[in-house]
Parts: sequence; C-alpha cells; structure tokens
Amino acid sequence: MGERLETKAEPADAVVIGGGPAGLMAAETLAAQGFSVALYDAMPSPGRKFLLAGKGGLNLTHTEPMERFVERYGAQADRFGPLLAAFGPAELRAWAEELGIETFVGSSGRVFPAGMKAAPLLRAWLRRLKASGIALHVRHRWQGWDETGALAFSTPAGVIKVRASAVVLALGGASWPQLGSDGAWVGRLTERGLTVATLRPANCGFDLDWSPTFAERCAGTRLSTVELSFDGVVRRGELTLTATGIEGGLVYALAAPLRDAIERDGIALPTLDLMPDWSRERIEAALRRPRGSRSFSTFLRKALPLDANAVMVLREILPSTSLGDPVALAAAIKGGTLRLLRPRPLAEAISTAGGLSFDEVDEHLMLRRLPGQFVAGEMLDWEAPTGGYLLTGCFASGRVAGLGAADWLHALRKEAK
Repeated sequence: MGERLETKAEPADAVVIGGGPAGLMAAETLAAQGFSVALYDAMPSPGRKFLLAGKGGLNLTHTEPMERFVERYGAQADRFGPLLAAFGPAELRAWAEELGIETFVGSSGRVFPAGMKAAPLLRAWLRRLKASGIALHVRHRWQGWDETGALAFSTPAGVIKVRASAVVLALGGASWPQLGSDGAWVGRLTERGLTVATLRPANCGFDLDWSPTFAERCAGTRLSTVELSFDGVVRRGELTLTATGIEGGLVYALAAPLRDAIERDGIALPTLDLMPDWSRERIEAALRRPRGSRSFSTFLRKALPLDANAVMVLREILPSTSLGDPVALAAAIKGGTLRLLRPRPLAEAISTAGGLSFDEVDEHLMLRRLPGQFVAGEMLDWEAPTGGYLLTGCFASGRVAGLGAADWLHALRKEAK
C-alpha cells in the first residue's frame, strides 16, 4: 500500500479518532464550540458497536440517585464523579430528546429510548453532526503518530497523514473487535511511554466446564429468578446457561470481582440460590416427603417449583451420593457452589477493563505528556456494569474530552492574536 499526504496540512482544527459514542460526543462538543472537526473511523460506518449493543433494547442510562450511580464505577468512582457532574444521566436524557428521541424509565430504573432501538437515535445524531459541518472519514484506521507528530491512517487508497491542533482519541477497548475496537492502540501509546493497564474482559461470561451431557441439553437455556452471591454481594435476576458455563446480566453484575478472584486464586466460587423466595427449612421439609417409585427428577419437580434446567444444575454441582439427602440437597438449592475457572475471551465480552491510566491525563482528559491530545471512552482504565452505566461513562468522558480540546484550541487562538 503506497503513501500519500493529505492535500491540506490542516484539514480541521480538531481531529477525533473513533466513531463510537465517546468520539461522536467529543466531535459534537467541539463543533458546538465553533471549531472545524474531522472524525475518522476504521469501519465502513460509525457506531457499529453502539448499534449492536442496542439491538435487544438500548439501555442509555439509569435513574438511581447520583451518589449510588457514581459508585458503579468502582475503583474509578472518584474520577468519574466530575465527569458525570458535567454530563450525567439527566443531561444524557435531555440530549436524546433534543435529537427527537423520547426516553422512558423501565421498572428497574433503567432508561430506554421510546422505540427501544439504537438505530433511530444514531441516524438522528449523524444527521445533526453532518449539519454542523463535521467531516466524517470512514475506513480510516489509525496507525499512530509519525516521527513529526502527524497522525497516520491506513485507507483503501493508501496511507494518509493528517495534522490538527487538537486530537481526541476514542478508539474503544478490545471487545467485539470485528466492530472496530481491536485494542491495536495499546502498543502505540506504550511506545510513547504511556502507562496502559492490561486489557481484560468485563461484563463477560465464565466457564465451568460442564459435563458433555449438560452442555448438550442445557446450552442456551435460562434460569429465571435466581440469586448469585459472591464476596458478600448478592444479585437477583436471570442467568443464562451456555455450553461452557454461565452468562447474562446477573453474571455481568458480579463479573469484575469474579474475574479478579480467578486472576488471584485460579478459581472463583460464587453461590447460586435456585429458589430465593423459599427458606431452606421449607425446601428441606418438601424434600422429606415420600418419593415412592418416582425418578429423582420427577420427584424434585413435583416437590418443588424447579424446572428441568435447575435439576440438571443440581446434578452437576452435587455428587450423586448427596442427591437423595434432603439436607444436602436443600443446602445446594439455597447455595450451591459454582466453580468458575476462567472468564470468556475478551473478544466475546461486552466491554473492556484496563486501558490508559488516569494518571496519564489531567482533569480535561488531556495527555500530560502529549499536550493537545485527549482520550475518552473505553480507552481509559475503568469499567462499569451493564444497566446504562457503560454508555453514560462513554458519553460523559467524550463530552469532557471535547470541552477540554475546545479550551485548548481557544487558548491557542488567544496566544496567536
């Protein structure tokens, strides 16, 4: 692939790299401040992961109190407090409604667009960005900086080099790489001496290595209204059984401590309550009824409101010698131990943990070692559970990075006068 240079050395005041929510928000913020913006994305169209994330219902944000909302960002809660104060759930809902997308609050406090889908919101957003004069360049994959500090992009026509007075990097993490976020930026930042924490799966499933029989019969099925507990935290919801383990919103809520335990100890041992609305004593009493000639599975389903999948789980986690013991069986129903061996691969995860250290950026998300270069979204070292927190974090960081880049450009213009 040959090399050609941009015909204009300064195609725009600011360059934004990455067409996900963080990058699009940064570009919109810069344009609103009166600057010309060029946005570059590696894929044929922007927002691909955003679209897929909203395929089953776009969860934009959450309505819980801000102090609780901020806690969802775990170790980086203190960092996200100021970001969310500038652009939090209320501002995100108002922004969507300015695009003509009404939102509503679900029974769990989650916020969705009225049509539930991401596509109408993204289409309206891109129309507004185009109307604001933002130049969108697709199929432009960032290759880093050259020796002069210019931005290099590989394109179908060859390699181009671009300069701008301010740059926002919003290249995402490394989950769902087929949609554009492949983590290739890690090496380019570490080459510049920047500290990047290892990228790891977040909001992911886990492997238990079920038996072949269980995998064949139960993969793709669900356990409804169960509780998963780990490290003193209990979550209730629905759990999906896979050929290799477990996944779903209930698992994602505990994914970070489960993953960290596996990294530290080689295994994580959460407990599963298959009947959270029944006491152990009530279950044990039901199991002491005469079994007669009925098979174990038939007796269990008659004695208790357990479906066939729950019975199969019990067979997996209990030795066969304990299945006829009402005490052991009741204990397993109320708190059977799952032996999680490893998280699913990063490419399958919903989001990414790890990334650029917050110590490398200032309060405006500008790189301390590379003035005029800003970072937003999943490139930064943070994670949050599903439920609207991930998207809100990306929008908020994109907004702050865009404002920071605009302030930088205003200062340059003032100096030039």
